[in-house]
Amino acid sequence: MIVIQLEQHVSLEEFQDILLQSGLSKRRPMGQPQFLERMISGANLLVTARENGQLVGLLRGLSDFCYRTFVADLAVAQSHQRRGIGKQLLARCRQLAPEARILLLSAEDAVPFYQKIGFHLHERCYQLKVGEDLL
Repeated sequence: MIVIQLEQHVSLEEFQDILLQSGLSKRRPMGQPQFLERMISGANLLVTARENGQLVGLLRGLSDFCYRTFVADLAVAQSHQRRGIGKQLLARCRQLAPEARILLLSAEDAVPFYQKIGFHLHERCYQLKVGEDLL
């Protein structure tokens, strides 16, 4: 049975493992454990999916719990994908902050998933990459 719950902390080892198992490790600084630890400790929203205590899904984000929720990572182990776990993690996120707009950046291969569950493309999302200066 999969248990979806809000947690206060996820260990660095669990975070690294779910990134690897989900495929998100290709887009994360896996060779910098101190950076990954800062990513975990800086998040104020950690929603997990556990099966028999083992982490099989994680939503990591930032939220004021009333206006905006930013999802930084939505990772589900490839062995557990296509079972509705990602949607359940997002649903729990919505329950925790029902008034907040949920925003996220999608990996290219996850676009169909987000469209299927009701997310809309926002044409005015901007970014300033690391190393780029304001003009």
